[in-house]
Amino acid sequence: MAAREAAAGPRGPGRDEETALLYERAHSRHDPCWLLPVPPRLCLACVLELLPEPCVSLVRKKHVLSCFRDALLRHASLVMQLVAQDQRICIHFINMLFGLLCNVEDGSVIDLCIEVLIQLTTQLKLEQTVRCLLDECHKQLCNMPSMRGSLATLTLLGKLVDAIPPLADKLVMEHSNLMEHLLRGLVYPNEGVRASVCYLYGKLYSSPVAAEMLSGHFREKLCPLFLSTLDGAQTKELQINCLGWLRQLLKYDLFVSVIMNESSLAESTEGVEGPPGKTSLPLVLKKLLLSRDETLQVASAHCITAVLVHSPAKHAPAFIHADIPEFLFEHLSSSSEVLVWFSYNCLILLAEEPLFFSKCHTVYGIESVVRSLQGSLRMNNTELHKEGLLLFAEILTRQPEEIKLFTSSTMCRDAGRALQEAVNSPVLEVAAEAVKAISAFLRKDHQSALPVQYRELRALLEAMLNRCADFSQTPLNRRPLRHSEQATQPNLMEVFLSILHSLFVIVPHMKEKFSKKLASSSFIRLTLELKARFCSSLSHSDLNQVCSSFLYDMSLNLLSAPEKTEPPSQEELSAVSAFLQHGLPEIRSRSPESLAFLSDRQYVEGIARQRQYCILLLFYLAYIHEDRLSLVDRFVSEAELFVAVQSFLLSLQDQDEHPPLTVIRASIYLLAICQDKDDALAEAVVSAIRKFLEGIPDLHLVYIHHPLLLRFFLLYPELMSRFGHRVLELWFSWEESSYEELDDVSSVGQSPLPASLAALFYMLRSSPSILLILLDLIYSSPVDIARKVLIVLRTFLRRNEDVQVGGLIRGHFLLILQHLLVEHGASPSGDSGNLPLLLSLLSLVQLKNKSEQELDSMAMKLLHQVSKLCGKCSPADVDILQPSFNFLYWSLHQTTPSSQKRAAAVLLSSTALIELLEKTLALTWTEVDSPRTALLCSAWLLAASFSAQQHAGSLQVHQTLSVELDQVLKVLSFPKKKAALLSAAILCFLRTALQQSFSSALVALVPSGAQPPPAPEDSALAPLGTSQVLSLVIGLQNLLVQKDPLLSYACVACLEALLDYLHARSPDIAFHVVSQPWNRFLLFTLLDAGESSFLRPEILRLMTLFVRFQSSSVLSREEVGHVLQGAALADLSTLSNTTLQALRGFFLQVQSMGLLADESTAQTLHVSLEGLSPSTSSAEPPLDMLCLGGVAVSLSHIRD
Repeated sequence: MAAREAAAGPRGPGRDEETALLYERAHSRHDPCWLLPVPPRLCLACVLELLPEPCVSLVRKKHVLSCFRDALLRHASLVMQLVAQDQRICIHFINMLFGLLCNVEDGSVIDLCIEVLIQLTTQLKLEQTVRCLLDECHKQLCNMPSMRGSLATLTLLGKLVDAIPPLADKLVMEHSNLMEHLLRGLVYPNEGVRASVCYLYGKLYSSPVAAEMLSGHFREKLCPLFLSTLDGAQTKELQINCLGWLRQLLKYDLFVSVIMNESSLAESTEGVEGPPGKTSLPLVLKKLLLSRDETLQVASAHCITAVLVHSPAKHAPAFIHADIPEFLFEHLSSSSEVLVWFSYNCLILLAEEPLFFSKCHTVYGIESVVRSLQGSLRMNNTELHKEGLLLFAEILTRQPEEIKLFTSSTMCRDAGRALQEAVNSPVLEVAAEAVKAISAFLRKDHQSALPVQYRELRALLEAMLNRCADFSQTPLNRRPLRHSEQATQPNLMEVFLSILHSLFVIVPHMKEKFSKKLASSSFIRLTLELKARFCSSLSHSDLNQVCSSFLYDMSLNLLSAPEKTEPPSQEELSAVSAFLQHGLPEIRSRSPESLAFLSDRQYVEGIARQRQYCILLLFYLAYIHEDRLSLVDRFVSEAELFVAVQSFLLSLQDQDEHPPLTVIRASIYLLAICQDKDDALAEAVVSAIRKFLEGIPDLHLVYIHHPLLLRFFLLYPELMSRFGHRVLELWFSWEESSYEELDDVSSVGQSPLPASLAALFYMLRSSPSILLILLDLIYSSPVDIARKVLIVLRTFLRRNEDVQVGGLIRGHFLLILQHLLVEHGASPSGDSGNLPLLLSLLSLVQLKNKSEQELDSMAMKLLHQVSKLCGKCSPADVDILQPSFNFLYWSLHQTTPSSQKRAAAVLLSSTALIELLEKTLALTWTEVDSPRTALLCSAWLLAASFSAQQHAGSLQVHQTLSVELDQVLKVLSFPKKKAALLSAAILCFLRTALQQSFSSALVALVPSGAQPPPAPEDSALAPLGTSQVLSLVIGLQNLLVQKDPLLSYACVACLEALLDYLHARSPDIAFHVVSQPWNRFLLFTLLDAGESSFLRPEILRLMTLFVRFQSSSVLSREEVGHVLQGAALADLSTLSNTTLQALRGFFLQVQSMGLLADESTAQTLHVSLEGLSPSTSSAEPPLDMLCLGGVAVSLSHIRD
């Protein structure tokens, strides 16, 4: 026991984990020698007893097995020493692990068992253990009633043969009947089983001895089954394993002949369909070439090459008839150097067959060859250069003269330029291949495309001759000089960048500002070009390290102090730091090569993906800080960058990767900046972007404030529907201006729009549905943002009169309002949020409507909902009621008489609205100078409108509106200063009551408490009293003296109604009122405003009133003559329609009263007035609907 305790070691941290590795029930019986003295502290005897034990959980077995695997890897010699001391223990270990493998279904445990079995057999190197394992596998497969459970055993066999290649021969010789079981597995309806069978077959046929022994088996039974399996494979695993097996078969001429004979494509056959029931290898490989998987494309091209190398003359026709060259030419534009190389290789072999040319494949593909050659010459792959030039030379040499290769001079010129670039290559082997291609290119039939490019040909010849001179000389005598010139430049740049880099540490508080200055001065581009020029061939490692360190710190500095975007979190910076550290040293290529690498859609992992991240981030930082035009001219093609970023995002999606936030932000920004007006993202790319964005907590983490980014999100419906609301909210939150200056109506059309707003307005015009998102923003965003949105929308609607969006906005607002009333029906004011802003916008939309327009069903629904909303508010809810009252008022006055009647009926049916109106009007007596003054104005105007419409249409009254008449008269008799609009509104209400002779069914005029009985002389004026009338007249005179135009209109209109009312009940009192001396003083006070002040409409109407009531003491006959004379001399065509109407009324009244003293003057004026209809006036017609101090006002309602 003491020995066991010593072996077990002291107790301490991790002791519980070590206990889990021991089998407590049996460990005490085990000799301490079985306990490993190093971590993991594993007892091999416990492993042997614990793994087969059914009572032990699978999780624990997996943990023990994983630790045993680690022990094998880390302490192989120690474990082998213990296991190999007795062969029986080895065999027991093998049998136990194989039993566990066959009895579990957990995939991870199966993989562990296979890995441990492979490690044990390869490290023990005991033939008996290998034989034992093969026998167990054989027995398992033979005793299995179906192939259903054979996957683990087949996988083990395949990996075992892969680890120990000589086993292939042993398996075929000693276990030949296994081949029948493999044949059954190849037709089993499970692609996992078939994939494991193909993998094992591939390993067996990799051995020449086994392949020869299995040749009859393949020819008689396996070949058609193999081809059909390859053709029907759906999973990537089965496709790859089939192609791996095929590559082993294609090493042997026998199998190539069998497969191609089975494919049944004779050279003379024009079609590509083989006999029924047969599978054609060329067609299968063609299908793989057409796949979007680059791995399969490369493997397919590799297999075509493997077939052709055996005998191009014999096998090329089958591939040519299958149109394989067409797809190989297409793949020359791939960004994968491996795929391009294999495509070159295949085409070179196919070009040995005359059918390749007679089928005109070269005519189809020559442009692809030239473009591919141009692209490959920019890469640092010498073998690719040589292979491309070899293909070009073969085509140029073998092309029949009667079939013209170059159909235009442009194509011929491009080919010559590509060859000139190639012949100038510093690599002699490349230049030599280029010289051969040029010799073939100079054939007369290749230069027959007109016009012949003589200048280009001369330059090409000179380049070739100069290079031929290089070939004939020993190049060593010039190289040392060239080397010394280039050696000093990298060393100098290394020192220079080291000095710049050290400044980040020496002046840390200036590092962000300094980095921005460097970036704006193109140092990102400069550093990348240095790496590409001097470090591409793994030379100048010190310079590469300095450049990488400089870019690393500058990138982090720029990201830490961003402009127009949120600063990254520490976690995000850590992720960026990690991939910059690993990826930057690997970037040594020029921008075109970097773009090609970024576009690579083949499976990308590890350091390659981090390198892509780095490339993308550097382009992003360059675009953020450098001049865009400079970048486009000398750094990178925007169109190519646009395509490359798309490919990069699709690659991430294909591999189900979630890139860092910085990478997502950079990708979206580059796509937005580089997108041309005519270029649109592929649907797959848009879906990928949406998927990435949906995976982040909030859009502000990747948002960058830029008009093109906003356009990007609003351009694609899939992005706008999902992120449009949040993007626009972020846009307005980042906008520094509050736009208050744009809300000044008087400046509209004069002040230019900010560039950012101009861009937004362009989007709104092209896609009005964005307005709906802005409406939602007004309702749901913080007040400051909502206010900005409101001002922007107002400005847009004012400056774009031709954009008809009223229906769109009203419909969406109706939905919002209905939703609000359902959710907060009891008291919407408590949860109003930004509802007042929305109501304000609705009022503006209503104001934009043309007058005399029928109210449609949408307008009636809005009236109903807004009236319901008002009815649920109290007079204290000014922010909701003010725009609501404005909307109701404008709706009543901006439509036809029939619609007015319908609208009034809807509003009068709302008893809650009438009750609210009554409570609001009652506040007038106490709050004249309060902030609610505007609301009071609207309430009085609405009350006047309701009363007029109800009276005119005899509409049903559901609720009366009580108003204290004496309070109304008191307010008007003693008006407050700075309340002109309120006085005008109350006068409008009183005028309506007077016109109705106080007989309204809607308005109930009630006394303010107990009143003394009226005097007998006042009974005729009831409900007015004589004293009240006189006080009211004085009040009207005082209001007129203020010379406020709107108030003057209201005063004159009210005075007209009052005198009509008095004249009908007591003519004496009416004449008494008109004849008051103060009226003459009032008139001359008003006329003192200027030379033509008598032509103001309110003064003309006032004078008409005095003439009508024969008040010569106020306006004498001579004075009337002077007025008419002045009017006759005036240019009437410049007067407004309102003034002309008032002047005509005055003239007719004078004429009817017989006061025309000068007949000639009267005749002149009569002719002038008759010749001027309202439509012929040259004066600009004034707007009838206005918003004054936030109050909706109809001038015609106040005036008439």
